[in-house]
Amino acid sequence: MHRSTAQLAKRVISQPCDVFINHKGIDTKRTIATLLYDYLSRLNLSPFLDNKTMKPGDKLFEKIDGAIHGCKKGVAVFSPNYCKSYFCLHELALFMESKKKVIPIFCDVKPSQIRVPSKVVCKENEHQRFSWALEEPKHTVGLSFNSFKG
Repeated sequence: MHRSTAQLAKRVISQPCDVFINHKGIDTKRTIATLLYDYLSRLNLSPFLDNKTMKPGDKLFEKIDGAIHGCKKGVAVFSPNYCKSYFCLHELALFMESKKKVIPIFCDVKPSQIRVPSKVVCKENEHQRFSWALEEPKHTVGLSFNSFKG
């Protein structure tokens, strides 16, 4: 008998995080994502950032899905390669489906530029799910970050 992803996710997360940082590593891991993680940690919050929180051997979907289900809020760092990532879009969709508050940060992109490219490898129903998930952040007050200016 198969368990649902939500059931597995709830079982895997041991300690809920305060803020889950959703980002595309190649664009933001060495800049805004890590800066945000460090800042939130200094405020005695418990942020989740994949390369800081996960350990070798962790199951990707179980650990990440569990962290999203257990977190209080999310931060989505939109960047030039964000929408090309299945993982980024999957994580954002989980946030939207769970109706968690997500604060968007637009890093080197404008809200009007975020959309699911036709080349993302996913099933048709996932493409619709991801497109739906991207709509709310486009119409939510967020922050802008220019990586060239800091």
